[in-house]
Amino acid sequence: MNNRIIIVGGGPLGVDLARGLEGKADVTLIEKNSHYVHIPAMIRAVIDPSILDRSLIPYDNALKHGKVVHGYGVKVDGEGLELADGSRINGDYIVVATGSSYATPFKAKGEEGIDGLRTANKKVHESVLAAKTIAIVGAGAVGTELAGEIASAIPDKKIVLISNQNSLFPDLPEKFGRSLLGKLKAMGVEVVLGQSAENLSSLDTPYAGTLTLSDGQRIEADLIFPAIGARANSELLATLPDVEIGRANRAKVDAWLRPSSKLSNVFAAGDVSENGDLMTIVALAKQVPWLKNVFLNVINGKSIESMKPYVPWKKNPPIAVPLGPKKGNTYIFMTLGNWATSMMKGKDLVLSNRNKKMGRDLSI
Repeated sequence: MNNRIIIVGGGPLGVDLARGLEGKADVTLIEKNSHYVHIPAMIRAVIDPSILDRSLIPYDNALKHGKVVHGYGVKVDGEGLELADGSRINGDYIVVATGSSYATPFKAKGEEGIDGLRTANKKVHESVLAAKTIAIVGAGAVGTELAGEIASAIPDKKIVLISNQNSLFPDLPEKFGRSLLGKLKAMGVEVVLGQSAENLSSLDTPYAGTLTLSDGQRIEADLIFPAIGARANSELLATLPDVEIGRANRAKVDAWLRPSSKLSNVFAAGDVSENGDLMTIVALAKQVPWLKNVFLNVINGKSIESMKPYVPWKKNPPIAVPLGPKKGNTYIFMTLGNWATSMMKGKDLVLSNRNKKMGRDLSI
């Protein structure tokens, strides 16, 4: 029975898939960092560093039956994974779930790891406190949420949120973005729509400077946050034969989430996979159970191609955008407001649930 499954990347997809398969398969989770980074809490952690320790969760108790190996994968083949230290782990199936990178300080970066993330968090937090005017370039989920978090916690700051779109969240029903816009304005946030920043000095690190917008407007800011989207960490997948890297550095996959026609036992999932889903944590709600079902059936002798292909989220997948602990909007087939958003995400940022899943007791 072929049941050795290697999962590369200990983000939410990698951890949840490993937990779903352990005990039923021989699972090895490969993760370069010492701690799991709970992304939904990292925006607020910039404003409130006291939640950082709960947002960075050790992998010590993440799996009960599987194995966590701390290392950096450099090459995948049909028989397993080679690590940067020269060691090798063999497996029957390999899932690459290496996630994506975002501007500091929301995700751990390369060799800087968790210590570098803590340092960046401290530095940016101090910059936020010192700044009088803060500009945020990009009004997607991260930029909008960041503006709301700062305005909620430190209302005396001048915050300018800049979007090159003519409305907030234009791909969702109009009510969702219109309502968020009204709430942001009521919180004192200046929202500039339909304008691009022409001279961003950095795409991955907050800095001080003067922004020039496409209409010629100039905005002097003590702190400028680039929040213009994530890029997939697809370097490992790029080593595979006939892999095609598409938008945002994501690897294109077939109907069964496989990036290489030469290696039918290698899968790509989550942010690193261009599979029709957006790069959001919501996508995992479909991908994890689908992958789990595939592997359990394969272990029992079925072929991958005999199973139904993966079907991505259709238009308007669920999304929650808190503006601090008590305000915000959620979309789940309809627009929900402050109370629902606070209960589902804003109040606790899903920290208690994620720590419990990772086997960490916050009461100690």
